[in-house]
Amino acid sequence: MEWVGLVAIMLMILITCVDVIGAKIFLRPVFGAIDIVMLAQLIAIAFAVGATLLMGRHVQVEFFVMMLPQKLQAIVDAVIQVLGLGLFILITWQLFVYAHLLRTTGEVSSTARIPLHYFAYAVALSLIPVCLILLYYLLKSIYLVVKK
Repeated sequence: MEWVGLVAIMLMILITCVDVIGAKIFLRPVFGAIDIVMLAQLIAIAFAVGATLLMGRHVQVEFFVMMLPQKLQAIVDAVIQVLGLGLFILITWQLFVYAHLLRTTGEVSSTARIPLHYFAYAVALSLIPVCLILLYYLLKSIYLVVKK
């Protein structure tokens, strides 16, 4: 999934370069460039979340928890995983609801008139692996609590 995010970043770079060159040299900017870059940013961020989580590159504040005993660290980690999983399940569910709303109302981007519901569905689908990763980390934390 991170390759989809990478392609979206490359698309943003390409569209921005072509738009700037076209607008400054040929006086012909790319039609809908802002919409395309905006939606590419959305895809790039959403599809990189799972890879970021797997690589441990997300924001974490550990200095307090590291001073706790091992068993308490595992308990705190399990609670955090439960909260994170609950949050991402809620976000995924609401994105599917929102995507359906966008589809039924026919919402499109402002300039290029690109249908937005496809992107909302894509982001919702991209968060399913995040939920699975958080579930794995939760089960791992519970195992460490029970083991210690």
